[in-house]
Amino acid sequence: MPAQTNSPTAPEVGTATLSVRGLTKRYGDRTVLDGLDFDVGAGEVVSVLGANGSGKSTALRCVVGLVRPEGGSITVAGRTVTPGVPLSEVAMVFQRIHLVPRRSVLDNVCAGALGRLPLAQSWATWAFPQDLREEAMACLDRVGLADRAHDRAGRLSGGQQQRVAIARALCQRARVLLADEPVSALDPAAAESVMRLLHSLATEDRIAVAAVLHQPDLARRYSDRVVGLAEGRLEFALPAEELGDHRIDELYAADYRAEGAAL
Repeated sequence: MPAQTNSPTAPEVGTATLSVRGLTKRYGDRTVLDGLDFDVGAGEVVSVLGANGSGKSTALRCVVGLVRPEGGSITVAGRTVTPGVPLSEVAMVFQRIHLVPRRSVLDNVCAGALGRLPLAQSWATWAFPQDLREEAMACLDRVGLADRAHDRAGRLSGGQQQRVAIARALCQRARVLLADEPVSALDPAAAESVMRLLHSLATEDRIAVAAVLHQPDLARRYSDRVVGLAEGRLEFALPAEELGDHRIDELYAADYRAEGAAL
């Protein structure tokens, strides 16, 4: 096993599907992201760890265009992303699963393609074309839920709903999949199932996956690399097998010290 380093490392710019450099975000006088760098390659799962308020979710929201950063650059597949502007090649799934519960599972997955449909079809979900429905069915099959396509989304379990959200991202044809605490509301078995799926999408479908987690054990088992954030800065970027308990303890202790100093 390679020797463990004490400083953050990341692949060179241009080698990754997603490259973030010098990302900065402030809310008033509070700096949430302070020159953050990280990369995610095609076929790779990168887990992001850190205490509450360390900037993990904000970083993902900046990448997907939900939050506009003050500085830095974001590159997806060699294309520089305009800050604050959503990009179809980047999809995000959330801790709170944003499905339309009264609509069918299939309709929810088809919604991933709204950005590439003519305006008339995007307003009338019943008008989803047949080829899109077939594509959505293939996405559901990929996540193991083709047999639930015509059920209402609200009737599914939490783990199944998260799989539908992932299928919707696949229907978006995303090259980068961001997952913000995707398993925090799930029971252990469902959490393992979702993480296995994310790992499979990376290794088999060559999607670049970045997941914010609060479970270091899941990060070790299902990630290629783990990055640690504290006070909006990159503390480490390590192969998952090199992530020792002491690094995790140091990471969370640093944020809790900072939180105590601010009180």
